[in-house]
Formats: sequence, C-alpha cells, structure tokens
Amino acid sequence: MPVKIRLQRHGRKGKPFYWIVAADARSKRDGKLLEKIGTYNPNTNPATVELDIDSAVKWLQNGAQPTNTAKALLSYKGALLKNHLAVGVRKGALTEEQAEEKFKAWLEEKEGKISGKSDSLAKDAADKKAAILATEKAINEARAKANEPVVEEDTTDNEDKASNEEE
Repeated sequence: MPVKIRLQRHGRKGKPFYWIVAADARSKRDGKLLEKIGTYNPNTNPATVELDIDSAVKWLQNGAQPTNTAKALLSYKGALLKNHLAVGVRKGALTEEQAEEKFKAWLEEKEGKISGKSDSLAKDAADKKAAILATEKAINEARAKANEPVVEEDTTDNEDKASNEEE
C-alpha cells in the first residue's frame, strides 16, 4: 500500500486549518487516514506548525512519500534532518549522541530565527501604531486650533461703556 504524508484540510471557508497525516495514496484528500502526525495553521504570522517528529521520521523510514507542501513543513520542523541523521547512524557515519547533538543545535538555531521574526513583527506593529497615534494627535491639534473662537477685544466699546456708567 503506497503511503503519502499530506495535508488534510479542516476549518471553515476562508480560514483553512490543516492536519498533517499519513494516508493511503488512493484515499480522498479529506478521507481515511492512517495516522495524524501534526497540524498546520497558515492563518497566524508566522504560521503555526505542530508536528510529532518521531512519528514523521518513522513513516519516512517506512517509505512514505511526502507531498511538496508536506515536505516543506517536515523540513521546517526538522523531521527530514532527523531522518537524514538516522540514516547516517544506521550506516555508521555518526553515533546516536552526535546525531542528537546536531539535531538539538539545529533546533535551537531555528527557534532563534522564529522568535526573531515574531519579535520584529511585534515591533513593526508597535511602531505602526505609534505613528498612527502621532498623526492622529497632530490632526486633532490642528482641528482644535481651527475651531478656537477668535476673541478680539474692542477697546472703544469698553471705553464707551465705562463713560456711560460714570454719567
């Protein structure tokens, strides 16, 4: 039975949410699955991917072929790297400890990149909000100046009133 690692669509119209599944290649897109490996939510920025890496590696070692999108997600989370390192261990090129060390170093680097992107997005949003607030403040001050009543004191009227009161 040919097995594919692919995405199974869930969610509502316009708001997709995907399960990453191992399924028979002959089954429908949203049909019967063999195992749910993880989830993928493209609606967040950066996209949220939760993946059981060990399960994905097990399916890859058993001959499951990922689709293009699933392959990109497996690569993003490091399942393909872990599979590659496992092959190296089987061939004797690496020890188990070396493979784990390389994988952990890669994961730390990847987490740094993801958190950096999240931080930069949050900073950009805060800067944009501050700029909008500053322009709004300037517009409100201009409106306040334009709507101020013009008070001109007419000294001749005051002198006439004062002279009329004296009489």
